Amino acid sequence: MRTDPRTLRTCLGHFATGVTVVTCEGDGTAHGATVNSFTAVSLEPPLVLVSLDRNTKACKYLDGKPFTINVLRERQQDLALHFAGKPMADEPEWEHPGGDLAPRLAGALATAACAPWRSYDGGDHVLYLGEIREISFSDGDPLVFYAGKFRHLGKAVGTVPWLESGDCPSLSWFPAG
Repeated sequence: MRTDPRTLRTCLGHFATGVTVVTCEGDGTAHGATVNSFTAVSLEPPLVLVSLDRNTKACKYLDGKPFTINVLRERQQDLALHFAGKPMADEPEWEHPGGDLAPRLAGALATAACAPWRSYDGGDHVLYLGEIREISFSDGDPLVFYAGKFRHLGKAVGTVPWLESGDCPSLSWFPAG
């Protein structure tokens, strides 16, 4: 049975995600692509995965190169749209950490600068794994995407249930508070 791509996209859109922009450098210029296909993979070594459509410009620059995952703040919808192909009037503000780290977006809620680890064929996408080399994060609410629209994060409804279970291998990584 073949699933219609539009119907599949609508179905998968019922999984709420944060909004990230993966950034890299190519041809001496900073590039980025808005993605919601981002996930943590491993704590040891610290690995993350991002999935990029093969047709994006950023995909062409990412192979074997450092990249940064920028988790967007609730108020950064304009950045999400900019890197999805609807340019803002003004260029985004970039930070260039130097060394072998990729450029990052100023003011992001969190960033994870990664060294390339592996890449895999993912059909019409490429799956990039990166080893985290540097992180930063601050307080605030994330930009959320659900059912094809940007959303606001609601109130917290309780505690994290797996912290008391055998499914949480270590509490040492979980921030207090």
